[in-house]
Amino acid sequence: MPTQTDPDFDVVVAGAGMIGSACAVAMAQSGVRVALVDPGPINFKHNRPNGIRVSAVNLATENILRALGAWSALKAESLSPFRQIDVWDAHSNGLITFSAAQVGLAHLGHIIQNQHICSALITRMAQLKTLDCLSGERIEAIDANGSAIRLTLSSGRTNLCKLLVGADGAKSQIRNLARISLNQNFYDHKAIVATIITDKPHQETARQRFLDTGPLALLPLKDGRSSIVWSCAPKRFAELEKLDDDAFSTALSRASEYRLGNIRVVSRRTSFPLVRQHAQRYIASRVALIGDAAHTIHPLAGLGANLGFSDAEMLAKVINDAYQKGSDIGSYSVLRRYERGRKGEIQIASNFMDILDHTFRSSHPLVRTTRGFGFNLVNKLDPLKSLLIRGATGSCDYVAESNK
Repeated sequence: MPTQTDPDFDVVVAGAGMIGSACAVAMAQSGVRVALVDPGPINFKHNRPNGIRVSAVNLATENILRALGAWSALKAESLSPFRQIDVWDAHSNGLITFSAAQVGLAHLGHIIQNQHICSALITRMAQLKTLDCLSGERIEAIDANGSAIRLTLSSGRTNLCKLLVGADGAKSQIRNLARISLNQNFYDHKAIVATIITDKPHQETARQRFLDTGPLALLPLKDGRSSIVWSCAPKRFAELEKLDDDAFSTALSRASEYRLGNIRVVSRRTSFPLVRQHAQRYIASRVALIGDAAHTIHPLAGLGANLGFSDAEMLAKVINDAYQKGSDIGSYSVLRRYERGRKGEIQIASNFMDILDHTFRSSHPLVRTTRGFGFNLVNKLDPLKSLLIRGATGSCDYVAESNK
């Protein structure tokens, strides 16, 4: 049995989704000995239950995936660039159009299926000698003591490491085992996800319409189809859930104001509840949380996955720096650098999403009028629009190579 001075791994990452895989690759490619643990098979070449889920990958996240060597592993047919975003309000004449050309960019981001990102990261993992994958395993117990943390897996196996990273989603087992409290706010909405075909071409434009029952997003895919994320209040969700695909397609066409003509659903429909979660701490004794294990926010701006990738990038940077200096990578002083760097930014983003959500849910005539005025005012102020675009895309740090 290993001693506390002879751990099996430097870092164990729990959760082989996009964020956990990115964090594991980022550390392993710097020589850190990493194990990636997941209760399912760590093989994303096969279809998974959430295969229709997509992410709006901004330019900062594209940079992260390039640095990890995963962007080049993504097949061209899986990358759907969007060069414009149209946002409009159902109860006013408010409209904002954001264009990549306006700020001298080739695109504002890409819509990519989550499983394709995972597959690209798995491809990169196979090239790293310091990364092991432990599939079919769940971490059942942890014991942080001295200079290491002991993990008990579902198979009965035990492993010793210096740091455990919880990247195991919104219902994180690692967060629970580390006894980290969670602040929750249920939005009382559910989001419907599906793939659609439209009469009119999407023209590489992402569209979002704010309805009083929740926002509807139409996201362009490479093959000419689109993905929808339709957030609905309970009554509206119950109405839509009862509809067959033809009737749902008609309702969806109307909700989008026929901006893309008639719409036809061509995939199964899935849904998930909208919940704001924020861990009171991102770190505990030899434990760090990233991605949905640490925070979830409203999807109306498509920031969730991008915030998670930034978590993975910063934690990996902190750990890699400490590793190269010979410092204890699981110490409080090292992990606190990560928490300070991320928690404040996440709180601001989460609060801003809440403000937008409450503003667009309001049916008060004055609020609706003000909303429309604000939309149109922003649409006329090019410097402000440029600032918003660069903030949302992370393009301040965007490398020229991405425009090629």
